[in-house]
Amino acid sequence: MGQKVHPYGFRLVSIRKPRSRWFAEGAQYREHLIEDIKIRNYIHDRQRNAGVSDIIIDRTADTITVTIEAARPGIMIGRGGRDVDRLRQQIQKIVDAKVRLNVEETSQPDTCAQLVAESIAWQIERRVSPRRAMGQALERALEHGAQGVRCEIAGRIGGAEIARREKMGPEGRVPLQSLRADIDFGVTEARTAYGNIGVKVWVYKGDILPPKEEEERDVWEELEEEAARIDHGEQVEKEEGAAATTEAAEPIAEEPVEAADEQEPAGDEAETEPEAKSEVAEVEAAEPAAEESVEAVDQDEPAGDEAETEPEAKSEVAEVEAAEPIAEEPVEAVGEDESAGDEDETEPEAESEVTEVEAAEPTAEEPVEAVGEDESAGDDDETQPAVPVEAVEEEAEDVDA
Repeated sequence: MGQKVHPYGFRLVSIRKPRSRWFAEGAQYREHLIEDIKIRNYIHDRQRNAGVSDIIIDRTADTITVTIEAARPGIMIGRGGRDVDRLRQQIQKIVDAKVRLNVEETSQPDTCAQLVAESIAWQIERRVSPRRAMGQALERALEHGAQGVRCEIAGRIGGAEIARREKMGPEGRVPLQSLRADIDFGVTEARTAYGNIGVKVWVYKGDILPPKEEEERDVWEELEEEAARIDHGEQVEKEEGAAATTEAAEPIAEEPVEAADEQEPAGDEAETEPEAKSEVAEVEAAEPAAEESVEAVDQDEPAGDEAETEPEAKSEVAEVEAAEPIAEEPVEAVGEDESAGDEDETEPEAESEVTEVEAAEPTAEEPVEAVGEDESAGDDDETQPAVPVEAVEEEAEDVDA
């Protein structure tokens, strides 16, 4: 009956870490434990106004590191860090070793059980009603996020001759037997003229859940899941293989098409080249034959034309020469004066006829040039003797008239 356990030590393995972090055996363990107790008591006694909530001590081979969490770290550090240096020197005298001192600020002082207990003790020392002090502390803790608070004081409360115990709470839930429950515990003493009054505070902040362990499942379920994974992996491999084969087949399928496209034009060119060559040869062979035939025709035609036109021209020239003396004789018989007048009249007429003939010659030559050089030569032979004959006949008629 009446067997109690410290909430911190009770949860040390499950959700808490030790506040003294070192290892020793035999007499060394005893010495280190006594040094830790002295350090904690000295800091709490010297720094009561700083609101010390926790003290963590780490030890190495030749160095002790003390980390202090306080609600008002500025009071502990002092101006320019002189107070913290003085505190470090005092701790070195206690342990006779090199000490490193770190000061940190408490994140939520209103939900820290140690600071709540010190607040209640400080009010009791100022002769504030213990129940009123506890009630205000509980309200502040609940307002700042605590899920449950419980307080208890014991001693000569109010200066009574008979000591008694007073409790308040729990307000909310305070599951002391749950190992995963994050319960912060703080204890301190109120030093009054009629004796010390002890103060204890429990603050429940919620549950700290350990990592979830995998639940044991049926063997058949595991086998089914494994088979499903294997099937899925095989399916994925098949899809990847099919994708790889399609990717590899696409360039292979494109290459023969390109090769066929290259071969088809080559075959067409091979077929068309001899045809084109044969056609060119035929055209070349036909061109000189046509040219030869044209030249032969051209040569024959002018020869025939010249043969026909030459006797006609000779006969016309002979007639003109024969007609000229006949026309001149009557003129001479008329008289020199009249012949002179006739000459004056006939000269302009002859000149006009010559101009008409010259004007007619280019009109006759234009179509001849369009036909060809050879034909034009033959046409010139025909047209040249024809024009003077007509002119001579006209002149003869004029003379007769």
